[in-house]
Parts: sequence; C-alpha cells; structure tokens
Amino acid sequence: MGLLSLLKVCQTNKIGLRKTFARLSSSTLREFNFIYKDTIYALSSGFGKCGVAMIRISGGTASEALSKMTKLKKPPTPRQSFVAPIFHPTKKQMLDRAMLIYFSSPNSFTGEDVCELHVHGGPAVVASVLDALSCINGLRPAEAGEFTKRAFINEKLDLTEVEGLGDLIHAETEAQRRQALSQMEGSLSTIYQKWSNDLLQSLAHIEAYIDFSEDEQLDDDLLPTIMTRVKQLERNICGHLDDHRRGERLRNGLKVVIAGEPNVGKSSLLNSVIRRPAAIVSPVAGTTRDVIDSVLDINGYPVILSDTAGLRESDDLIECEGVARAVAKLKEADIIVLMLDAEYFNKFASDGEVDPVKLTKAYCEKLKIDKALACNLDCKIVMVVNKVDLVSPVNNSDCHHQNVSFVSCRTEEGLLEFVSVLSNNIKMLCNNIGESPSLTQQRHRQHLSCCVEYLGESVGLIENDVVIAAELLRFALNELGQISGKISSEQILDVVFKDFCIGK
Repeated sequence: MGLLSLLKVCQTNKIGLRKTFARLSSSTLREFNFIYKDTIYALSSGFGKCGVAMIRISGGTASEALSKMTKLKKPPTPRQSFVAPIFHPTKKQMLDRAMLIYFSSPNSFTGEDVCELHVHGGPAVVASVLDALSCINGLRPAEAGEFTKRAFINEKLDLTEVEGLGDLIHAETEAQRRQALSQMEGSLSTIYQKWSNDLLQSLAHIEAYIDFSEDEQLDDDLLPTIMTRVKQLERNICGHLDDHRRGERLRNGLKVVIAGEPNVGKSSLLNSVIRRPAAIVSPVAGTTRDVIDSVLDINGYPVILSDTAGLRESDDLIECEGVARAVAKLKEADIIVLMLDAEYFNKFASDGEVDPVKLTKAYCEKLKIDKALACNLDCKIVMVVNKVDLVSPVNNSDCHHQNVSFVSCRTEEGLLEFVSVLSNNIKMLCNNIGESPSLTQQRHRQHLSCCVEYLGESVGLIENDVVIAAELLRFALNELGQISGKISSEQILDVVFKDFCIGK
C-alpha cells in the first residue's frame, strides 16, 4: 500500500497516527517527512553559464522563504510574476534582482506551495542564492526527481505521465519529443484508466453475483455479459501489445547494424553517414575488430548506427571475437544494412537482371548469418551495393523498389538515396506515432502481459467457479494499477524516478 493510500485508510478508520507510523518502513517514514514537513529547493534549469536560471522552492513554507528573501510585507499574488531584489536572509546583502512567481497549493506542479526565482544565470549568482536558501530553517536541497515525485504523490501526475515527462526531458529528436509529450499529456493514461474502469465494473458485477445471486433476482445473462466484456478487454490489450515495439524503439533509438564481408566499405559508409571519422578505414582486411556505435538523428528519428567486424572465418582470436560480437548485434538489430561490392552483385545477374531476394539469401548464407537472422524475424534488411565508381552494377530497376541502394563511399554517389531508403524503413518501424499511443516501457509490457494472462484464465472460470474468476479479475486490475501507480510499491517508484535530475 502506498503512503498516501495508507494515510487515507488511517483517516477513514480513525486509526492513530502513532500506530500507523509503527507499521511503516524507515524509507516510507523518510518519504512522509520529505513530503509533508520539509520544504525543498533546487536549481531546476541547466547548470553552467546562461542568461536566466530558475530556482524552484516547494513545500509548506515556500511563501515564508520567499518573504525572507525579498522582504515582502504581504504574500505575493499567486500566478503573477513580479520583479524584486532578493537578499541573503542573515547577511542582509543583496544577491540579485530577479523575476519571481508564486503558485499556491494545489494549483502548482507539485500540488504544494511553489516559488520560482528566475535569477541571472551566472554561476556565482546561482551559488549565492542556493547558499542563502540553505540558511533558512526548514528548507533542504531536493533529491533527484523529488519535485516530480511530490507531483505524483499529490495526484497531479500518474506514473505513465511521469515517465512521459522524463522522456520529454531526455528527448533528442523530433519524433521522441512528440511521443513523450503525448504520453505526458495522458495519452496512455487515458487508455489504461478506461480499461481499469471497464474491469472494475465487471469485477463489481461478479462480486454482486457472488453476494446476492441466491437472495436477489439478478439478470440471467449477467455472467455471459461479464464474460463478453472480459473477452473484449483481453482482445483490446492484446492488440495494444502487438505493436512491434514501435514506442520502445522510438524511445530507446532504432538499432541499425552494418554487416558484410571484410573490405566492402562498412566503416566508410558509417563515416559518410555520420559525417565524421568514427571508424578507422584501411585497405587491410579485418581492420574493424569491435562494434562501433554512433548515435544520430535521421529525419527526426533516433538511430544507433553500428559498424561491425567483417564476417569471415579467421584463425585470429581477436578477429573471431569481433565476428561473434557482430553476429550478436545482428540478433538484436531493428534494421540490418547488408553491404557488398558491385562486382559480387554482378555475379548474380541472370539475363541482365538480379533477383534481390535470391541475392540476399545467398549472401547471408555466404556470411553464415542466416541462422542469426532466423532469430530476428522482425528486423528489416536494406542492401547496399558499394564501389559503383569502380564496377558499374547491372542495371536493375526492380532493386530500387526492394531496399537495394547503389553507392560509392569514395565519391559519395548514391549516399543521399541510401539515407532516404533507410529513413523510409525507420518510419515504417515507428509508424502510427501521434495517432495511436504505443507502449514505451518494458515495465508496461510486463504488467499488461500478466493482465492478459489473468483475464484469459478468468474467462474459463466465470461460469464454473465464479469466486476464483473474481480473484483473477482482481489480480488483472492490480496489474493495470501498477502501470499508472494507482497501486504501487517503493521498488517501482525508485525505478521510475531514478533517471530524473536534481531540480525536476
């Protein structure tokens, strides 16, 4: 049971606070102290020199702290900015002239009284203001993510919205920003809340059947109706789970792996795409021995582009390890860029045409990666034919429609076309963003999978053992509650809030 829920139970049942606290863990007691007693402060904007820095104060004595810093004789008007000099509360020296905003509880980000001090962003100014706040009794520095944690506990955000906020802060591409903002605004929360309400209604009806079926005249079709609703909910959740990890790919970055024989130009392709010499290029076969990852933005989508060792048999132990790592990368790739040279491509010409499907199959067998690809059926394959400046490839119009690109890494001929093909494949893997909310966290997927399992088990028991069916529905409801944080544990909260910085 979460702290807030426990306090509500305590109030409802008139249980003494002393007895309640005796049941709480030490960490929960610390949480109670943080939330309901201490006022916290932190720099909420970025560190380093800047034009303006924002310092946030949240808690019951926030307005009192603001008065001590500004010498105001009356409380400021909430949600209205004003400019005033700020002073050290004990030394009485002026620190800066700042823009100040006061938010009264519950109409603030945290749900508590909040003050924002927008000061000049020089390190000395920021340090002096933070030092002044530390001299005020009852104030302490905020822990990482504590402002957001207070917003969650005060029911300003649920866990999916908190995770969306975290993703928004860390978003590096336009597509990531759109997805994170949608989640922060409640796109996933709305779906999960509807499912919880539907499940709660079915559970309430089945509990009514258990309690009153012998004494009251209930509808004959009550149990079949409940079964129909549960089956529909199960289908809806399964459809949500069957999203090919679109949201998770976009959140974490799509894994694009370049693979091929030694000396076909893999490292040159990596360097050409990212526009810097990340990988060593040499005419010596087997130069690349390890995986080289580079993060980039392709048309708004986050991509982790990996150069790998040339795939061949070798007596060199280090090169063999590099090949093994390359094969491991292929098993987890979202897109595989198979690279070969134009001369090898032309060998597959038949009557002036090359069958891309047969070529891909034969090349994978030659590289001995066909079994690895069989373990990753969801990945897409893009073929790149390099060195077209040395050997003119067979003219094959069909190849251009089947993820085959012709490039010269030396002259950069065809490079833009390759990036376009790659971008189209990335969009296909992340489609529907902004239209139908996708799962973004493995945590969600685990809870929803367990929920589906409980729903499926309950359907088979509703007409035979309604008591066990009701218990299974309660388990399913608990899994949905774990996602939003309506039902939570300290371990879950620690995982969600650990990635937030100080001041958020």
